[in-house]
Amino acid sequence: MLGIFLYILGIGASVSQCRERFQRSGWTISQHFAIMLEKVSQMAMDIIAPDDRSFSTIPEQILNDSRYMPHFKDCIGAIDGTHIHAILPPNEQIPYIGRKGVPTQNVMAVCDFNMCFTFVVAGWEGTAHDTRIFLDAIRDSRLKFPHPPNGKYYLVDSGYPQMKGFLGPYRGQRYHLPDFRRGRPVSGKEEIFNHSHSSLRSVVERTFGVLKKKWAILRDMPSYSFEKQRMIVICTMALHNFIRKHAGRDDADFMEYENINPEDVQDEESYEDIGDELNMSYGDEMEFVRDAIACSLMNSI
Repeated sequence: MLGIFLYILGIGASVSQCRERFQRSGWTISQHFAIMLEKVSQMAMDIIAPDDRSFSTIPEQILNDSRYMPHFKDCIGAIDGTHIHAILPPNEQIPYIGRKGVPTQNVMAVCDFNMCFTFVVAGWEGTAHDTRIFLDAIRDSRLKFPHPPNGKYYLVDSGYPQMKGFLGPYRGQRYHLPDFRRGRPVSGKEEIFNHSHSSLRSVVERTFGVLKKKWAILRDMPSYSFEKQRMIVICTMALHNFIRKHAGRDDADFMEYENINPEDVQDEESYEDIGDELNMSYGDEMEFVRDAIACSLMNSI
């Protein structure tokens, strides 16, 4: 049963391929997959969670890197969204067709600096704004978002509102790493901060990269019900964490993305307009944090 489940997720196998590979009927294949999908989805609530829910220690990836320590010592992870191709009936597709021109589900995730997911919300329409998904996630107690303790924060890009516990970049300045590589040298405290922020936040893009490379079903979703498609995303993230924690540093996909140059990571495009409107007074405290880090980075040069 488990072998069938992993085979379907790993290579995006069809029922007919599974029938040939496992010598079982199509009905048996479908039943086994549905049972495992339900079981792993239930387990995911415990697997997709922070190892230290109090965030009492500095992540070793920051602690042992002079580019980020001590400047980002209170950072506990990064947040971003990604789009997964969705299969829907023609009469239901419109809300799911965003800028990519095809139906997608918008997935928001939080990851730590060990490239593990610590929170995920999947199943939103492809046209849903990242800010809308984010605010719903942090406000709905049923979703059990791992809120940062006082003094701690997540890194977000400019598609999200800057508010207490969520630190974004300076707006109106270069931010994405390829922009720095193609243009003039980094200069000024705002650009120095943005470059370091973007480099550290790239962990979430690299984590998505591992996820999509390892689980072929995410690149070519079969025509399951949309609820099953949502559950598939959750299950692959749970399995992603399990592999990371139990295979150590020996998994080839993690090794590839762990060592990749952050500037070569494809960043997801983000809207910026709604995030600006929502900053207002929410971001005052984080502006002080951002300015303090920027000055610290400047003084370390």
